[in-house]
Amino acid sequence: MSNAWDERKKALEEEYFLKRDQEAIAKLKQESRLGHCPKCGEKLEKMIFEGVPLDQCPACKGVWLGPQDLKIFAQKNHRSWLERWFEK
Repeated sequence: MSNAWDERKKALEEEYFLKRDQEAIAKLKQESRLGHCPKCGEKLEKMIFEGVPLDQCPACKGVWLGPQDLKIFAQKNHRSWLERWFEK
């Protein structure tokens, strides 16, 4: 009889740790998506370039565009904004 109780106790303990680990992983995924550089993890800084809001990493200098940002750039004169970006 005690063996069944021991197994139940162990199962509940494993369930507790599994749930705790899943919550920690979900929290890390959420934090990594919101405001942090996908490459190096630094906090992103907001910037405006050619009227388009972008996120730039101060550490690795990566620039991250949202889903609509690329569409806005595509509608602009490619040569002018692209040249200005690399002249910085």
